Amino acid sequence: MATVDTSKKQMIMEAAAKLFRDRGYSATSMRDLAKAVHLQASSLYNHINSKQEILKEICFHNARHFLAGIEQIVQEQQDPAEQLQALILLHLRVATSDATSITSFNDEWRHLDQPELDQFINLRKRYEEHFRNIIDQGIAAGHFRKVDPNIVMYTILSSLRWVYDWYRPERADSIDEIGEEIVALVLNGLQH
Repeated sequence: MATVDTSKKQMIMEAAAKLFRDRGYSATSMRDLAKAVHLQASSLYNHINSKQEILKEICFHNARHFLAGIEQIVQEQQDPAEQLQALILLHLRVATSDATSITSFNDEWRHLDQPELDQFINLRKRYEEHFRNIIDQGIAAGHFRKVDPNIVMYTILSSLRWVYDWYRPERADSIDEIGEEIVALVLNGLQH
């Protein structure tokens, strides 16, 4: 492969993420992507190897970002309510910083080929394990009601998915202000 123009590759990655979001990974062809970035399909391969490579980069970049964030939150040794608050804000900040990529990350990861699919699933499991541990610690310390940690985790994650579609930076509320409202709703439901 020739020397890669990183700005062109970034443009290709962004266009691909938009196409994956709008059409889905399976329905997006390399010709569609080439057209979106005003290149011949054959020229596209000077910058990327395959559609699968793009999906892999999107998924693993976001997975590592979320995993690093939750690991930092856990290391800071805050109480579980503060950790949960930091985790919700992390999700909102990451999701709204690149909503297109996050949509592909959330919805299209199932199209990863092996062995990347298993690697990605392992990253998700590590993340979910940290998340459940925060909830378990909150229950054990008496901060949270006794509830199934999986239900809490999936409810929170599901409740955050709409924000990246709805939120626009020009809104009156900042993402942190929106996050604080979500945190208050979640914690009011969890705490005694």
